[in-house]
This record gives sequence, structure tokens and C-alpha cells, in this order.
Amino acid sequence: MRRSTLWMCALLVTATLGCKQVNEQIAKIKEKIAERRGRSTTPPPPPQAAPAQPGADTAIGGQAESERRGKPAPPPPQYPEAQVTRDVPYNSPDTGTIAPGMSEKDVYSLWGPPGAVRHQGEWTYLFFRNGCEYTCGTEDVVTLQDGHVVDAVLRWPGHGYSGQSSSPAATKPHWKPHGDTLTVKPQSTP
Repeated sequence: MRRSTLWMCALLVTATLGCKQVNEQIAKIKEKIAERRGRSTTPPPPPQAAPAQPGADTAIGGQAESERRGKPAPPPPQYPEAQVTRDVPYNSPDTGTIAPGMSEKDVYSLWGPPGAVRHQGEWTYLFFRNGCEYTCGTEDVVTLQDGHVVDAVLRWPGHGYSGQSSSPAATKPHWKPHGDTLTVKPQSTP
């Protein structure tokens, strides 16, 4: 490329860099990128006052009496915790032992409603709190096939299963203060 062409490109970039239309296009592109990333670059609009209701007490300037007094704003919405980070002790009066062949309704009558229910074809999975969701890695799970109990994985002492569980006995979680360390023996050469 010739030196004069490079100079012309540099002058063109310099001349259009401060151009209003170019800046608007750059702002639109940045906004679309932020929107795709789930962010917002535009500030939220200021809250608007609700229009006065007919028959409401009005004060000077047409404001309703409740607006003039400064009614508190509603609290922000509460969102559920996204991830369990520690065990929460669990105690329930709903205890008992379930047996293979019991119906879903029989399990509910002993242990109350489950925390979650999942269906997959002929299989149903009932999830009950157990107080060690974090350290055990799961809630107590009752598996039903065609509406009848066929298996249970239980960790809470108040929940019992008289059949043969597919899960091994619960083990206490072990924790090392500095994490697990892997040591590799050096290979000897022949």
C-alpha cells in the first residue's frame, strides 16, 4: 500500500472519530453486546407516581394524601437461594418406615409431602429433606415404579426403609484442611 493511501485512511479515521453518527452506532453496538451478555447499560427509568384515583383525598398540587405522606416503597422481591452451601438441621414429626410395594399416597401419609417430585415414564422420584443435603450430596430419595415403592436412598434417621436399598450405608464426609494431595512415585528407568 502506498504511503499516501495510508495517510488518507488515517485522516478519514481522525475526521470521523468525533462524528455524532459514528458515536451513536458505537453506542448501539455496545448496548446490543451488553444486552446479549445479560447486562444493562441504560439506567433504569425513574419511578413514576401513580395517577390520583377519583374520589381519593387530594392535597395541594393534585397529589393524593398517601403520596404526600411518603408511603414506603414495597420491599424488593426475595429470590430463593441458588445453591445450598451448608447443611441446615432438619427435624420433623413425620417419621416412619416405608416398605417395598407401598403406594405414593402411603409414603405421603407417613412422611408428609416431599420437597420435590420428578416423573420419568413409569418412574417417580420423591425427594425429602434430610438435614445433610450439602455433605451427603442429595436429599432422601424414594423411587417408585408404576406408583409403588421399589427403592429408597435415605440419610435422615427418622426415615426408614424395610427393603434392600441400592445405596451403600452412609459414610461421614472427610475433610482435609489443605485439601487432598496427590503424590506420584517417580518412575524408575530400567
